[in-house]
Amino acid sequence: MVAQGFTVDLKKPLVFQVGHLGEAYQEWVHQPIVSKEGPRFFQSDFWEFLTRTVWWAVPTIWLPVVCYFTSRSIAMGHTAPEVLAMVLFGVFIWTLLEYMLHRFLFHIETKSYWANTAHYLIHGCHHKHPMDGLRLVFPPAATAILCIPLFYFIKALATQSTTPALFAGGLLGYVIYDCTHYYLHHGQPSKDPARGLKKYHLNHHFRIQDKGFGITSSIWDRIFGTLPSAIGSTKMR
Repeated sequence: MVAQGFTVDLKKPLVFQVGHLGEAYQEWVHQPIVSKEGPRFFQSDFWEFLTRTVWWAVPTIWLPVVCYFTSRSIAMGHTAPEVLAMVLFGVFIWTLLEYMLHRFLFHIETKSYWANTAHYLIHGCHHKHPMDGLRLVFPPAATAILCIPLFYFIKALATQSTTPALFAGGLLGYVIYDCTHYYLHHGQPSKDPARGLKKYHLNHHFRIQDKGFGITSSIWDRIFGTLPSAIGSTKMR
């Protein structure tokens, strides 16, 4: 595509190209290329490796962490039902965070070189290449970095004994989100609610990209008025 005199070469590493699109970046990044073969991001093999993550790495790495933090609240004197309630509340809070991040960060409009570059790395690449299975879930190194401020934010609001279980719930919500997101792109659900969620999410990718920000649920779209008026029969091929 040619924009402002610049051509994006899909045969070359993309990350440091897309910033040059300027104001044309938003239009370019929302014209999906439906191919199971993902693009190369970086010339460096090391940085390229860090951008690729198999989906099963998410539950394999983070579910043991969820169990550890859950056990910490139990060890501090909370009963199993109390901890379960805290974990479920953490999952619920994650669904709101999931919506807010997707709507206000992942879909922020950018036009400067570095803003376009950052947006492409965070979420733009997913809209441009929605079937790239190795860049669908969040890389574990990035998740670990983001977990630190999340933990201390919860710690500032909760008590010492409830913080671990609430954090575990938020982290469990993230695991459910990333695995669900992968399945909606690469699975073939035959029954609801999974079938409806897949249709709902593909509608966001291919028809109405400024609505339908929920992944695991449409509840926050309904509450905040971003529910698409109608969902078509868009299919990934």
